Amino acid sequence: MATPSVGENECVSSTSTVAGLPRRDQEKDVERDADSATSPIHDDAEPTPRDPDVVDWDGPDDPANPLNWSFSKKTVAVGIVSAITFISPLASSIFAPGIPQVMADFKSTNEELASFIVSVYIVGYCFGPLAIAPLSEIYGRAPLYQVCNVLFVIFTVACAVAPNLAALIVFRLFAGLAGSCPLAIGPGSIADLVPREKRGKVMAAWVFGPLLGPVLGPIAGGYLTQAKGWRWSFWVLAIAGGVIMLLSFILLRETYAYAILSRKTKKLRKETGNTALRSSLDTDRTTKEIFTSAIVRPSKMLIFSPIVFFLSLYMFILYGYLYLIFTAMPGLFQHEYGFTTGQVGLSYLGLGSGSALGLLVSGVASDRMVESLRKKNGGVFKPEYRLPLMVIAGTAVPVGLFWFGWTAKTHQHWILPIIGSSFLGFGMTLAFMAISTYLVDAFGAFAASAVAASTVLRSLGGAVLPLAGGQMFADLGLGWGSSLLAFIALAMIPVPIIFFRCGERIRKKNLFGVQF
Repeated sequence: MATPSVGENECVSSTSTVAGLPRRDQEKDVERDADSATSPIHDDAEPTPRDPDVVDWDGPDDPANPLNWSFSKKTVAVGIVSAITFISPLASSIFAPGIPQVMADFKSTNEELASFIVSVYIVGYCFGPLAIAPLSEIYGRAPLYQVCNVLFVIFTVACAVAPNLAALIVFRLFAGLAGSCPLAIGPGSIADLVPREKRGKVMAAWVFGPLLGPVLGPIAGGYLTQAKGWRWSFWVLAIAGGVIMLLSFILLRETYAYAILSRKTKKLRKETGNTALRSSLDTDRTTKEIFTSAIVRPSKMLIFSPIVFFLSLYMFILYGYLYLIFTAMPGLFQHEYGFTTGQVGLSYLGLGSGSALGLLVSGVASDRMVESLRKKNGGVFKPEYRLPLMVIAGTAVPVGLFWFGWTAKTHQHWILPIIGSSFLGFGMTLAFMAISTYLVDAFGAFAASAVAASTVLRSLGGAVLPLAGGQMFADLGLGWGSSLLAFIALAMIPVPIIFFRCGERIRKKNLFGVQF
């Protein structure tokens, strides 16, 4: 059976895996997503007889199905994934306050290179998901987490002992590639475990990592660098990453239905000797065909899906702003306000407090808002109900940029630029939450690819914009430089409004007729 187009995902109940696997004949819950790999029902027909050679769940309450796991087992799984997702973004910025020390140790005065040492890690986020997401669709989520955890620790240790600037940059790149794993497949893991109507709160817990990790990093890194030197930032990361790695080997279980049923099929073949047994989610496609299709899909979605492109572009801008402000704050607070290296780390508390408030608001409001809109529209769920929070985000971000830039430009009290940065953190968090949850809800079977596409483009913003930010602030000053960024953010406000009103039609119409 043909793989459903992106427009069909809202109308057709979940029947495919992320790798474009075939629709299934039995059904359990029409509300559940394709990436949760439950069995669909047909309201207008009797269930077809079950093929004895097809290996499926042992009924709708099969405890092997991750959706039926106990609350404690799900909590452990989400907790491990969230911990991995926290440590990786933390590594992106923890040694940002130590950049002057790094450049002094390696006898370099190149400002662009200094910014690139921070942002090269995010370059890894651009390309890692393109391989990690399709590999997870073939081998399952758990093996990818565990392999990438090991590689992350290895390359973080390599950063700690880097003999020169070139080696440090290369090791940072490879650490970023390995560290991109939880960002690429984390939402898919949550979709494996949590029904759609409860996903907002769980996503808020998971998103703590990618949003607060980069903010909390400089706070810890500032004092750590001041006390022990910049290399200890990496040693601390390696120790924390090693602990999480061991916990993942002990506690993390596979959540991806395709992988679970595939292993069940292999076990039954061995026990029964029946080589005709096949998983209900299996296809005749080879591993090479699945990988090739999956690795190309994120690029196709970026090009041919207006929803994926514009929401990813929105995150490209916001994520770029975040890392641009990261690189601007040490110079501002050291040179203009006389902060020490440790105190510079504390200046990131504005971003952190704003992000924490955004997480709280999103976690409390997202599911309630969806339920309220669903009731007002005849009980019909639409992924677009996740998007109103983005309108608030679109207002908070430019307010924060204007506030930060002009209070710094006019040398107001140091607390005022920090308060301005809190608006940026608040708005970025709301946008990130709304977009991530919307993409998972809207693209069902292709959620991992949609999230990977978004991760690639937004990470590119985090890697590229800071390289130009220093020169922009030098030419325009903090006031007008921040204003330019704010005007661009204002221009993006119509995006969530348009998709809230027209997103369903855009998805169903499939404007370019491309099969993802």
